[in-house]
Amino acid sequence: MSDLRARLERGLSDRYTIDRELGQGGMAVVFRAHDIRHDRPVALKVLRPEISAEIGAERFLREIKLAARLTHPHILPVFDSGEADGLLFYVMPSMEGLSLRERIDKERQLGLTDALRITREVASALDYAHRHNVVHRDIKPENILLNEGAAMVADFGIGKALSGNAVSLTQTGLSLGTPAYMSPEQAAGELDTDGRSDLYSLGCVLYEMLAGEPPFTGVTAQAIIAKRFVSPIPKVRATRDVPESVDTAVTRALARTPADRFPSASDFATALHAIIRDTETGTRRVSADSHRTVPKAIAVLPFANLSADPENEYFADGMTEEIINALAKLPGMQVASRTSSFAFKGKEVDVREIGEKLGVSSVLEGSVRKVGNRIRLTAQLINVENGYHLWNETYDRQLEDVFAVQDEISRAIVDALKVRLADDVAQIVAPTKNLEAYTLYLKGRFFFVKLSEPALHKALDLFQHALLQDPGFGRAYAGIADVWCNLADDWVAPDDAYPRAKAAAERALQRDPELAEAITSIGKVLCWHEWDFAGAEVQLARAVALSPNYAEAHYVRGTALPLVGRLDDAIEAMSKALKLDPLSVYYSEWLSRFLLYAHDYDGAIAQGHKALEMDEACIRAPHYIGSAFLALGDPDKALMWYRRAQALEKSVRSYDAMIVRALAALGQRDEAEAILSRLEDESRQQYIRSEILAMGYAAVGDFDQAFAALERAFHARSAGLIYLHVDPAYAPLRLDPRFADLVTRIGLK
Repeated sequence: MSDLRARLERGLSDRYTIDRELGQGGMAVVFRAHDIRHDRPVALKVLRPEISAEIGAERFLREIKLAARLTHPHILPVFDSGEADGLLFYVMPSMEGLSLRERIDKERQLGLTDALRITREVASALDYAHRHNVVHRDIKPENILLNEGAAMVADFGIGKALSGNAVSLTQTGLSLGTPAYMSPEQAAGELDTDGRSDLYSLGCVLYEMLAGEPPFTGVTAQAIIAKRFVSPIPKVRATRDVPESVDTAVTRALARTPADRFPSASDFATALHAIIRDTETGTRRVSADSHRTVPKAIAVLPFANLSADPENEYFADGMTEEIINALAKLPGMQVASRTSSFAFKGKEVDVREIGEKLGVSSVLEGSVRKVGNRIRLTAQLINVENGYHLWNETYDRQLEDVFAVQDEISRAIVDALKVRLADDVAQIVAPTKNLEAYTLYLKGRFFFVKLSEPALHKALDLFQHALLQDPGFGRAYAGIADVWCNLADDWVAPDDAYPRAKAAAERALQRDPELAEAITSIGKVLCWHEWDFAGAEVQLARAVALSPNYAEAHYVRGTALPLVGRLDDAIEAMSKALKLDPLSVYYSEWLSRFLLYAHDYDGAIAQGHKALEMDEACIRAPHYIGSAFLALGDPDKALMWYRRAQALEKSVRSYDAMIVRALAALGQRDEAEAILSRLEDESRQQYIRSEILAMGYAAVGDFDQAFAALERAFHARSAGLIYLHVDPAYAPLRLDPRFADLVTRIGLK
């Protein structure tokens, strides 16, 4: 072996410094080396001289060239390849994690969810490779590496490359594959094996992860292969208590005849996704059913403005929102959030349909007429199952009695629904005694929910004017905090916006220490800007406890949980927010984003489509759909979705870098680099999210520029940077030592 290393050093001295041997197999030896040009550690794999002679340099390099074109989050990329002193080699990233073989040797049997997830990720990689006419031919635990918990398939470089009906490039007499994982057709020496052969091997790997040993074992390779042809396919359930659906999927993957297996790796991945979903849903259902008390669920529809002045619509909307907030604080009550309720504003919709869409048993609707200093408010509570009125009332009051009216309505609803009202729930307290301040506050909320940059600035102005009328108005300060949190990152630099938000929230809490809205804003700042993730989780858990029906608190808590290593809990929290606010496009988009981070690409696409069904002009859902298609190896569809999003008037220019990712995957480098150059120019004139720019640079392989952009994002405390460790857009950078250093500095888990 010293001669092999000496030859390698002699042939590559100007490009690589050989460090030490990492391992060897029947075909190749792997060395840890240092890439001189790019100043990075790499794994350099050199074929044994006799193998090199058998394959031939031209054939080997043609296969490696095909493999080097594969760009997928779960495929280990090929950095370089060539011939040195008569030796054939190729270069890959230096992996710090374990191989699946090392993990199986350590644990013997893996947890069901982990085993299914790893298999699904490998199936996703295989599906991508197969669609690009590359078959691996040697799927086994040794060739599945675990990096940051995610599976990455290595050694596509020596697999069989197919191109139409071309003659196999590897008809050399060599036996590629490993007996314990080799498909029957491969073991029989068939030359036209396709991707279903890889699925058989992957089925063997899944069986071993669950059972602790491969499905067929023997003293010799011949004995193992013989069992594959004559012995019954073993059942996982014979050695492990797993759902029957798992056994069915493994048995199908291990079918002797390729036609009896899954038609494609995508079909195998889809089947595994369904098993994971059903398993997790079943677990949650058992847990929930054992402790659940069914709450009274209600939706408050937007009160109709019957005033002669259409500008009084803000008052009707504000009254609706105030009643929603009042009911949400009552124990035993589940209240649909504002966004979902207001989706029905101005629409003639049957209450039964509303009940079905929002998951509620009753609906409150009504109207408001405001004339001068007097109001007339009518309200009726309706049972959605039969359409009968449970209660109705009309209130003619002076405007200053508005809070008493809200309290009366809340308590009448409680009585009508027979909800037990806890003794410690006090009468609703007026947030301000200044009616002008309250009116300005309601107007501010009216503009705030529009969530465009001009509307947010208008809301900010109204909240500030409310404070001129009543400097002690805590909820006006909470409104200001909300505005600055929403302006941050996309329209205003984080260092400018978030400190303003925190200061306003703290002043709100000085006036009302249990104001969940202000506590949630504090959590946003701690999480998204100060990167005190543990502190944010504490504050947000408190906000949820104080106001369990406040969907925003569940959502923001969900954004913090992946940062303390709890991505599954984050998805659960986001699902809860969406349950409370089922028609919220924003929460639906975020759930799509987190499913993308969990490598549930099909789920991310489906959830993105749900968001678009609510609002076809939403801008984030198409980006997440595009990213999911890119992860699945379909850059054409990704580009279509990215461009659809960026064509919208309210698009965020930073997100043009998403288009760069798709163009790079399609080989359209000139256009990709032109977009990046334009974004750099624009960043000198206006705020551009640098972490999004980094995604584009990573996609075109300019790692130095990518990390320079990430450093700018780091110093700006850009909120998007906190998902660096889970976002697949940064996958090309993860093997660079600078990536791990940045993750550590941010404080991510």
